[in-house]
Amino acid sequence: MIMKNSSALDHLFANNRAWAEEMVAKDADFFKRLVNQQAPEYLWIGCADSRVPANEIVDLLPGELFVHRNVANVVVHTDLNCLSVIQFAIDLLKVKHILVVGHYGCAGVHAALSDRRIGLADNWLRHVKDVHQKHERYLGEVLPTPKRQDRLCELNVIEQVVNVCETTIVQDAWARGQDLTVHGWAYRLDTGLVKDLGMSSSSIEEMGTRYKKTLTRYDAE
Repeated sequence: MIMKNSSALDHLFANNRAWAEEMVAKDADFFKRLVNQQAPEYLWIGCADSRVPANEIVDLLPGELFVHRNVANVVVHTDLNCLSVIQFAIDLLKVKHILVVGHYGCAGVHAALSDRRIGLADNWLRHVKDVHQKHERYLGEVLPTPKRQDRLCELNVIEQVVNVCETTIVQDAWARGQDLTVHGWAYRLDTGLVKDLGMSSSSIEEMGTRYKKTLTRYDAE
């Protein structure tokens, strides 16, 4: 078997050394503190898209943001990977905020909307298609395609916020009085700005109220 030359990745090692040196130049004790501290207040559940770097978007350093990412920022009640991250973040790290963050221009959302087959991931994107079918009234063909795509990105985030809030992990945390709020955001690639979708909830009752209010906004548009 012919092994590929690892020198193709030399620039990444060079980038790493330059980054580490820059961090030390700014703060000589940065890595010493990082080794002994992981106390983030935030869990970011976002898309795996390489154009959506969680820490950079909200200008937080390593150690300040716990992150879980997958295609189209989906939270599924049978996904033990995602559920384990949520449980670890809430029960061990005691995060105070869960940020469910989608982004406009999401290829996974666009594939689900257009019913384009892309392979194995179609089975994962079935969850986004379910959101599409559930909210067909807000995604009618009268809307131009770009607006339909943006709207499904938002509706997908809204539904994933609901899914997070309905996990036993979050509900147990609320039941014992833990300080925890779940939020829904959408990130715009062409401006670098985040939009608050109005789904911030600190209880299952508040989530239900905000869910209805948020969907009413689409009725008015």
